Amino acid sequence: MKIGIGLPGHASWSDGRTLVEWARRAESRGFSTLSVSDRLAWPTPEPMVTLAAMAGATTRIRLLTSVLLAPLRANHALFAKAVATLDQLAGPDRLELGLAPGLRDDDFALSGVDYTTRGRQFDALLDRLAAIFASGDDPVGPRPATAGGPPLLFGGGSRAALRRIVTHGTGWIAGDATVHDVEDFMPQLDKAWSEAGRGGSPRIVASVMYALGPNATDAVSAAIEPYYAFAGEEYARYGVSIAYTSPEQIATAVDEFSRIGCDELIFMGNDPDPEQVDLLADVVGL
Repeated sequence: MKIGIGLPGHASWSDGRTLVEWARRAESRGFSTLSVSDRLAWPTPEPMVTLAAMAGATTRIRLLTSVLLAPLRANHALFAKAVATLDQLAGPDRLELGLAPGLRDDDFALSGVDYTTRGRQFDALLDRLAAIFASGDDPVGPRPATAGGPPLLFGGGSRAALRRIVTHGTGWIAGDATVHDVEDFMPQLDKAWSEAGRGGSPRIVASVMYALGPNATDAVSAAIEPYYAFAGEEYARYGVSIAYTSPEQIATAVDEFSRIGCDELIFMGNDPDPEQVDLLADVVGL
C-alpha cells in the first residue's frame, strides 16, 4: 500500500509558500501522492491552481484532488482545458482527479450553481470531459499529457457514485474514512465493477486526518471542528475523534488499511507547519 499526504488547506494556513514547502518536503521524503481538498465557502486554496504550483515545485510525486467539487465547474469545456493544462504542467501519469458532487449547499449558493441538480450537472461534465479527451480534433486544448486524460476517482457511497466509478473511473476515494467504512463499501464496489464488465480491480484510496507532535490534539480540534460545524456539533466531534494524533495510531492505521486491501492511504494534514511532513514520514518509515 502506498502512503500519500494531503495539504492542510482546511486548517489556518496564511502563507501559500508554506504549502509549496509541504510539496517539496513530501516529494523529498518519498510520499506517493500529494493531495488537496476543495471548498468554496471556506479559505481552502483552489485545487487546480494549487496543484499547478505543486507541479512546478516537484518532479515526481503524484498530484490528486481529494476531492474536487465537480458540479461547481459549470463551464465544462473550460474545466477540460484546465485539467489538460495541469496535466501538461505535471507531466504524464502524475495527475489524478478525485471528484464528488458535494454536500454543502452554501458552496453552490455562492457559485450560482443549482444545488438540487448537481448530480445531473456532474454527469454532463463527465461526458463532456470524456468526449474532449477522446477526440483528436476537438478545438478545446491543449491535449493532456496523459493518454486519455488523467484517471478519475469518485467519492461517495451512493448508487450514483458506483455508476460513475464503473462508467468513467478507475476507482473510489473514501474521505475521512475508517477501516469499517471501507470494508462496508468494498463488496458493493467489487460487485458493480464486475457487473459492468470492467477488468482487473478498482483502485481504492482512503484519506484520513492527522497531526503529530505535542500540539496534535489541539491542532486537529482547531482545524476539524469549525470545518465540520455545518453538520452539527456531534459530527464535528466525531471528525476530531477519528483523526490520528500519535505515532502508534498512525502505525496501526497503516497496518489495518493495508490489511483490507487499500491501494493507497493518504494522511491529510491539520497543522500547517511543514515539520508535520517529516514527523509523518518518520512514523511511516519513509
